[in-house]
Amino acid sequence: MNMEKLNSMGSRLFFITALVLLAIAVLERAAHLLGYTILQGAYTAGRMLEFSALLVTFVIALLLRQIREELKKSK
Repeated sequence: MNMEKLNSMGSRLFFITALVLLAIAVLERAAHLLGYTILQGAYTAGRMLEFSALLVTFVIALLLRQIREELKKSK
């Protein structure tokens, strides 16, 4: 497996995980407004949102790396 495919798969995995964490954060916040909890106090909705943002930052870094490699190839 070459590096491009590995970067692509990693980027997709991080992005999907970030979307799942975002959905959990939104659901946890909505449940908290109704007096319930999904995560039973393990993490707050804000913490889940922070994890999601961290993963999206890694996705952006991987995409920028891919762009840089493509620009190097075209020169």
